[in-house]
Amino acid sequence: MGRQDADGAGISDEEWARFSEQLAREGADAPKEPSARARMVTERLRREDAERERAAGRRRFGTGRPAPSDPPGWRTGPAWQELEGRRRRRRGLKATAAIVGVAALALVVVRPELLIDRLTGKTEARRAAAGAPPLPAESARPTAAPEAGYPDRPTLKEPFRGSPALQWADGAAAIEVPEASAVGGMSKEQVADALAKTKALLVASNLDPAALRGERPQAALDLLDPLQSDGRGLMEQALARPSADADPLWLVSRFDPAEVRVHGDVVKTRGRMSFDSSRDGEVKVHADYTFVYPVVRAKPGADEVARTVVRRTMVLALSDPRKVVATAGKLQVVEWRETAGNDDCTREGTGFLHPQFDSELRAPGPGPSGPVVDPYDRSRSMAELPQECTTASRS
Repeated sequence: MGRQDADGAGISDEEWARFSEQLAREGADAPKEPSARARMVTERLRREDAERERAAGRRRFGTGRPAPSDPPGWRTGPAWQELEGRRRRRRGLKATAAIVGVAALALVVVRPELLIDRLTGKTEARRAAAGAPPLPAESARPTAAPEAGYPDRPTLKEPFRGSPALQWADGAAAIEVPEASAVGGMSKEQVADALAKTKALLVASNLDPAALRGERPQAALDLLDPLQSDGRGLMEQALARPSADADPLWLVSRFDPAEVRVHGDVVKTRGRMSFDSSRDGEVKVHADYTFVYPVVRAKPGADEVARTVVRRTMVLALSDPRKVVATAGKLQVVEWRETAGNDDCTREGTGFLHPQFDSELRAPGPGPSGPVVDPYDRSRSMAELPQECTTASRS
């Protein structure tokens, strides 16, 4: 049914529906009337603001205006932009923390020793060992093997990690020559010459990079007496045709360059040197040294580090050719002994040391056999050590 306005004019149902819809839209956009309680609180706060303003006006030196007491939202509405920004920042921080947590968990899964080392104090012990000064020179035979310590695996950055050799001196610096004195009819100068040439022979045969990579150790050979057939002569034969009966390893530490290479420039060294005489016109030099070689496989990009530990004892004689048949200024070999830890001794007679890597030892198949020997134990003489193939307790 149609409706009538004040003038009595009729309004159709369609027009009344459109009018109702318009009023509904305008009502939705219109501000809502606050409740009675809200109007009372707002009025009270406005009176308090007015009272403070009047009190401030009565102050002679008043310069500020009190802040309104309206709670947020009564007049200004909530600061939704700021709240939303805080929410976004919190969500971002939580996401970042979650990513860091996942990465840390993955690292612990791959390398659990990082967490275990820190919890057990191993990290601090390792740092202390790395920063410790070198041990003083060895002046007599030790009474025991070095302490076991932590069996850390070596790395490219720390090739002596987990080894007692970490506190040993480097290379030739560890070969200290004792003060010379006259002995056996040899002058102090002759004894000093014998000591200096013994050190030169040890360096040339155990530390020279060319010798270590399997090249001919000519500098070492030149220090030996060419008249001695079971000295220099035997070594010449061993280098030309290595065998179990003529092995260059008796004098020289060398690795097959097709298999491995020495990693870095440092070979850790420890030992001692002394001298005496058993007959007139001759001085004997006794040398007992251990050399620790970090090696990697020869293939490009190899990053697994192994260590081979070689102990060598030698007795060398320098004689006065007027009293003994010898070449002036040349060393003769009285005795030489050699033993190696972490060397595949089943390949004896090849003329090279053959280090074994942890990844090979963990592979299925027969492992090293023979008596277990600590290659770092310098408390025992070489004569006391097993003569057969042994297994190194550590490297």
